[in-house]
Amino acid sequence: MIAGVWKYRVALAYGILLSVAMGPAQGQSYPNKPVRMIIPFGAGGSTDVLIRIVATRLPEALGEQVVIDNRTGAGGMIGTEIAAKAPADGYTLLATGTPHTIVPNLYKHVPYDPMRDFAPIMQIASQPYGLVVHPSLGVTSVKELIALAKKDPGKYNYASSGQGGAMHLFQALFTNMAHINIVHVPYKGSGPVRADLVGGQIKIGCLGLSSVLPHHRAGQLRIIAVTTAKRSPELPNIPSIAETLPGYDASLWTGLLAPRGSPAAAIKRIQSEITKLLQTAEVRNAYQKAGTDIVATDPRAFGEFLKHEFAKWGKVVRDLKLRVN
Repeated sequence: MIAGVWKYRVALAYGILLSVAMGPAQGQSYPNKPVRMIIPFGAGGSTDVLIRIVATRLPEALGEQVVIDNRTGAGGMIGTEIAAKAPADGYTLLATGTPHTIVPNLYKHVPYDPMRDFAPIMQIASQPYGLVVHPSLGVTSVKELIALAKKDPGKYNYASSGQGGAMHLFQALFTNMAHINIVHVPYKGSGPVRADLVGGQIKIGCLGLSSVLPHHRAGQLRIIAVTTAKRSPELPNIPSIAETLPGYDASLWTGLLAPRGSPAAAIKRIQSEITKLLQTAEVRNAYQKAGTDIVATDPRAFGEFLKHEFAKWGKVVRDLKLRVN
């Protein structure tokens, strides 16, 4: 009897030591296959441009391929729903941004919960949008645009990447605060918006600086203001909308989420490797050229940030009575 108890205790102790020894190894084994990164917005859009700066460098850090999967539509809901319903095994990530906290406030029927269905990994970056016009519109400032719209209410259109997206809400907030009537024209993604703005088919838009700076510098589009409360360090000569409309403030953030229940070890590894990438001169320069500030947070801080953003845009949607379907 005593011998049996002794054998049991030895076996138990061995098992505990083995599990302790294997713990780090199991954590380090992630990933051991390709990681899928879903972007619920179009290729070439602001979120896509900003996330690819780190995503294209992440395979070398992880030792596994990172497959970028753009799933566009419905203000980001299509791709976000796919991510929410993916296996919570650490091999599906959602690269998202400001619309993640706007859309669920705007639509009555959303096939996922933006807070409960995801585990925060980190916020990566933040940038202002640029309020842009085609040069043929003939305006060079926010004041001139407001005056033009007031002269002919309903005559002009502004483009967005879709109903309820950041482009839509940023411009709806602008027109509301300026007391002007400019008609909203939703597109399917920011790429087509940018193409039609450059081509002059539509005259007014609001896009992330990273996607419009090249066209601004080439003279194809004119950035007349940035959406953040303060001017962008990248464009110190371009005023903020708030300089004309005090209190206006909106920015595009970029961050990573995982399906709720994803392994803590996977979340920690992704957050750690991206944080290291954000500290390299190459990545920092890339974000600076895109007019973007690096914001490297941990899961807890990102979770708190998401709660704040959700409440902020919920109030905007209610105040502007923009509820859809």
